Amino acid sequence: MLLPYILLRLRMLNNEKGATAVEYGLMVALIALAIIVAVTALGTQLSTLFDTITAAIKNA
Repeated sequence: MLLPYILLRLRMLNNEKGATAVEYGLMVALIALAIIVAVTALGTQLSTLFDTITAAIKNA
C-alpha cells in the first residue's frame, strides 16, 4: 500500500521539467529587468544629447 506512493514520489523527484521552466522564467524576468533599467538610465542621457544637438542645429 505504501509502495505506490513511494514510487510516485520518486517519479516526481526525477521530473525536472517544472523546475527548468521556473528557472528559465526567472532568467527572462531578470534580463527584462536589466533591459528596463538600461533603457531608463540611457534614455534620459540620450534625450539630453538630442536636445543639445537640436539646439546646436537651430543656432547654426
